[in-house]
Amino acid sequence: MSQGPPRSQFTQSVLAVDNARKQRRTRMLAGLAGLLALVLCAGGWMLWAAADDSEAGDQGAKAVQQAPDAIRNTVETAPSSPVGHLAVDYQEKRFAQRFGRDASVRAPGTWATDKTLVRGVGGTLKGFAFGTSKEVWSTELGGPVCGTTRHVTADGRTAVLFQEPVKAPDDDKKKDGKKKDGEKDKKGAKKPKGKKGDDKNKKKGSKKDDKRKGKDRDKGKGKGKDKKDRADAPAPAPCTQLALVDLDTGKKLWQVTLPDAKDASPTSTNVTMTRGTVTVAWSRGSAAYDMKGGERLWQDTRPSVCGNAGLAGGNVLLVLRECGADADRTYRVQRLDPRTGKALWTYGVASGVQRVHLVSSEPAVVAVAVRGTGVDKLLALDDLGAYRSTVDMPEGRYIDDCFTARFGTVETCDAIVAERDRLFLATKPKDPEVNRIVSFDLATGKVVRKFESRGRGAMYPLELSGGRLLAFRGSADGVAPDAVVSLDPESGRETPFLLFSVPEGAGPVKPGETDVLVEGGRVFIAPKELRAEPGERAEGAAYGALGVEGA
Repeated sequence: MSQGPPRSQFTQSVLAVDNARKQRRTRMLAGLAGLLALVLCAGGWMLWAAADDSEAGDQGAKAVQQAPDAIRNTVETAPSSPVGHLAVDYQEKRFAQRFGRDASVRAPGTWATDKTLVRGVGGTLKGFAFGTSKEVWSTELGGPVCGTTRHVTADGRTAVLFQEPVKAPDDDKKKDGKKKDGEKDKKGAKKPKGKKGDDKNKKKGSKKDDKRKGKDRDKGKGKGKDKKDRADAPAPAPCTQLALVDLDTGKKLWQVTLPDAKDASPTSTNVTMTRGTVTVAWSRGSAAYDMKGGERLWQDTRPSVCGNAGLAGGNVLLVLRECGADADRTYRVQRLDPRTGKALWTYGVASGVQRVHLVSSEPAVVAVAVRGTGVDKLLALDDLGAYRSTVDMPEGRYIDDCFTARFGTVETCDAIVAERDRLFLATKPKDPEVNRIVSFDLATGKVVRKFESRGRGAMYPLELSGGRLLAFRGSADGVAPDAVVSLDPESGRETPFLLFSVPEGAGPVKPGETDVLVEGGRVFIAPKELRAEPGERAEGAAYGALGVEGA
């Protein structure tokens, strides 16, 4: 979710946590204590790290008293020491062997509780314990994950959308024991034993290998594995399965099939949650389920001139309606009663807008694109759905990834943070390491304050917590550590929250491409697509997640 240059190594404190894998860890983490000493002694960083020691509190998050089915709301407090120690080091082993050196596997969803980090990878959810990087549970969903929500209940549950189980292409052929003459293999299915010519062909490389190496098919080295073991492209099945999952145990508490949702695709379906309710929208319908047992509360699958373009949840529930097509297309934003689906208010977006995105439900913030190439304006609405203000976004000035289609259609503007009265945007770096975060007053749409990166590394906002903005800052030179910093919206003061380094195998941390999550005083970095580590000496693993915590 953020930007940064080639990465430095980690710390001796991290090496001490996992000495058994010292050789591999050397490539990732090496001597943060030494790095910090070097960096802090350089001058400005010493003042930055010591800017406000009084603000370093107990590690973790102050729990707000909430009902179990309420959407979690924690207040993060800075660790007593900002020096990061390893909490989770998740590597997807044998990745290159299973999927191919140049393959990528979608990894939608990163969540954390007080005990567990959870990742969605392909059609699997995996839970990892803190301190040992041990995989404590793994849940096969039955189909690829196609929609997640960042929202988690106070007692650690979240909702996941996934595709229907896919029938293997050779299931019918197994009944006959052989294929018809001249029939080609599909999706990498293994050929049955037969003539020598068949065996010879069986040794030839797969198309995936051809693409990787640029050689003829008969020179490849693929093993003809079933495609589901070497590629993660969503199967041609609708995204109709919804489950509520306990993040500490991996248990599916309930699972339902969406009604009349055969046209629900991964890029047009999204799931979100409000208190006690899980809600799903796809292009021609929407439905809501009781969080306790999965009972359907309401559904809207009737043909209409206005389709569903997505939902935004949290403390309130918003829906984006898309009406008409092409030049006559218009948009409406509605607040719904989550238990009945009834509209409480409606805001009609002005005509001529090509695309609309729900950035936030509370406050209600809508991103609009007039030219269709990116966000032109952010519209703020009040609690009754009335227009409040406009924040202008001149082309090329600010980072926005709202219209990047990945998993779901709303609540995905990773570089925009909104709270009751303020909104925060990051400018695009003028050079790789210089940018600023700008805060706006949502009552007026005017700039309130600018937080300069001052060449320490480009930064972008993550979340508001306890009245302070947490932001990710990449390393400026590959020697100084990466960091999550705390910014005071009132005074402009910047203090370190956690200092660490992202391993090179994780790739650059960019908005929209990487999840950066702060929960319980810990910071988690997780790419949204897994790829094998680069380099000839790499072990063929893919970096899945990094978790760090303070002293």
